Amino acid sequence: MLYERGLLELDAPVSGSVPEFAAAPDPRRRDVTFRMLLAHSSGLPAYEKLFLKTQSREELLRLAFSTALTANPGSRAEYSDIGFIILGVALERIAQESLDIFSQREIFGPLVMAHTTFNPPADLRPQIPPTADDRLFRNRVIQGEVQDENAFVLGGVAGHAGLFSTAEDLARFADAMLRGGRPILRSETVALFTRRELAPSGTSRALGWDTPSAPSQSGNHFGPASFGHLGYTGTSLWIDPARELSITLLTNRTWPDCANQAIRQVRPKFHDAVVEALE
Repeated sequence: MLYERGLLELDAPVSGSVPEFAAAPDPRRRDVTFRMLLAHSSGLPAYEKLFLKTQSREELLRLAFSTALTANPGSRAEYSDIGFIILGVALERIAQESLDIFSQREIFGPLVMAHTTFNPPADLRPQIPPTADDRLFRNRVIQGEVQDENAFVLGGVAGHAGLFSTAEDLARFADAMLRGGRPILRSETVALFTRRELAPSGTSRALGWDTPSAPSQSGNHFGPASFGHLGYTGTSLWIDPARELSITLLTNRTWPDCANQAIRQVRPKFHDAVVEALE
């Protein structure tokens, strides 16, 4: 939306919106663009346990801004939570409001996603499956609050984690994407952001989205124009425009801890089963 309104240039340096990012003594940081953050090719690491170093939102952001690059910008694709934390801050500064307020007005409201929110109110929490029995950091069962510890320290609203939704609401969102973005986006914008990037070589990433790779968690049947994304707690959304099909899967695979990786076998079989049943 910010790109569509002329407020965000994909190939502009992130440091223009987040000057703290370029303050670290590494000249390569000035080369990191919004496109690289969206396509996970910034050179930032996948994950850092920043929450173990602070319980302050401001200090955690300072640590994220100064996280060292582990590769040259644009040289490799590696999913990065740190990159999306920084991206979330940049978007808030460009929009001049927080992600939750912007998203409610511009996305959830227009699409009637009535059960989609950051930081669900206390009366809804009993209806939400627990995602972790946290004995290391918060020392309680995590239910109805963000599972990701970095996002928790950030107040539950972050670029990489924190959003709660339902299968029905996500089907509404996917339907908008299948209709070329109507009523919230132009079709040209959806096409641009869901198209696989040409660089780095071998990447499956689009802008904010992923596309089917080999092998893919989307299974064996999603076409080349498909796009989707996974979530750490066992969530996923995959969309195939050629079939006019979207598949939402919401599980709590991190319950009671993160040891179980069976979702990696279940998810592609689930997608295959849905497509084969329809055809």
